[in-house]
Amino acid sequence: MATDPFLREVDEEYRREQLAQVWKRFGGVILGLALLLVGGVGGWRYWQHAQVTRSEAAAVRYEDALQLARDGKGDEAEKALAALAGDGASGYALLARFRAAAEIGDGDVEGGARAFDAIAADAAVQGSLRDLARFRAAALRIGSGSGDVAAALEPMAAGTQPWRHSAREMLGLAALKRGDLEAAGRWFDQIAADRETPQGLRGRLEIYTALVAGGPVAITQ
Repeated sequence: MATDPFLREVDEEYRREQLAQVWKRFGGVILGLALLLVGGVGGWRYWQHAQVTRSEAAAVRYEDALQLARDGKGDEAEKALAALAGDGASGYALLARFRAAAEIGDGDVEGGARAFDAIAADAAVQGSLRDLARFRAAALRIGSGSGDVAAALEPMAAGTQPWRHSAREMLGLAALKRGDLEAAGRWFDQIAADRETPQGLRGRLEIYTALVAGGPVAITQ
């Protein structure tokens, strides 16, 4: 049945009045929410742009620092990396800290190891990267014969820890260096028994086990 034109007009007028009442009562809230939404989207896009810009600037600063190192300007490279580590974009800041510690370790083994220790002790750094810092510190100390590395490396050598292969190799080499062939053999046996040991390490393992079987030797690195 067709709708009476008069009734339709009354209905439309009623709806207009209802909408007018709603807008009069809640128009400010609706407008505020709309502005908040637009502002939120704009703010998010601005934040994304700022992050990209900051990251790109940090990448340039990091590459400039590496170029200084390649040019033999070690002191300047260390300063540039330290500055980037302090105020650069988060990813490049951490990368700069690792690189700065390595640069320090080239001239000052214990100083470099302490720089890696500082990264390992930083709770804001991801766990696996903290383990990497511990490993790098231990590697420096083994090379120089300074400090006991077992406390740092043994937790990483256990079970299915991601750094276990490198940690076991380093512990075995440290034992070889101090002439403890029994301890070295135990670490190398763990490497051999682990089905996930990388093939490259298995190749080196033949040399290590031969060294253990041959008796005390002087390990310089």
